[in-house]
Amino acid sequence: MNPERKPPERRSRKARRTRDALAKAAFELVLDRGLKSVTVEEIAERADVDRRTFSRYFAGKEAAVLDSLRGDGDRINDALRARPADEPPLTAYRRAVVDWLDDPDAQAWHRRPRIFDLLVVAEAEPTLYAAFHHIRVDAQEDSIGIIADRLGVDPRRDIRPAVTVAAGAGALLAAQAAWVRGGQPDALPGLVGQAFDALSGELLAQPPAGPTQHSTTEGNAPS
Repeated sequence: MNPERKPPERRSRKARRTRDALAKAAFELVLDRGLKSVTVEEIAERADVDRRTFSRYFAGKEAAVLDSLRGDGDRINDALRARPADEPPLTAYRRAVVDWLDDPDAQAWHRRPRIFDLLVVAEAEPTLYAAFHHIRVDAQEDSIGIIADRLGVDPRRDIRPAVTVAAGAGALLAAQAAWVRGGQPDALPGLVGQAFDALSGELLAQPPAGPTQHSTTEGNAPS
């Protein structure tokens, strides 16, 4: 190993440990006491650093609390890149999500302790939910690029990659919301399957015939 590279590598490892310690402290404190009851100073103290060090890694406590979720979008996108090139884009996205859910090494949400609890808190805390939304958007931007590469198109000119990702990510979001509100931590994979089935199944079918809601005329309007 080149001795000149050791100091930067050591600094990188130390920075990673510091970031992880801050994220772990924020995660534990917020889940134990609630977001509003925890200060940045307390998170820094729990991680054995000062307030200035916290600010080098995170813009606020919401970002620190959710740091453990940021890698999940990367894992789904890694799985998406690995899907066979001949799969239709939405099928590839769905199977990438399933690969992430099924891979014990990836540790999807239902496999990690207290992630369910974290998402319950995020549903109830607007600032935490907004921070989680930004994490999802970042991951979706990468997904759009991957789908565009699969199709051989420019996503700035061809809308299909963005539509594919919006549909797939929307199904995942719907499953996540149902999972959190349903109160069953092990139910996520089944709900994801239901969400994608709905997206590709009955939602594309012809709606049943019924009364027309917007064709009421003056002669047959209810009195």
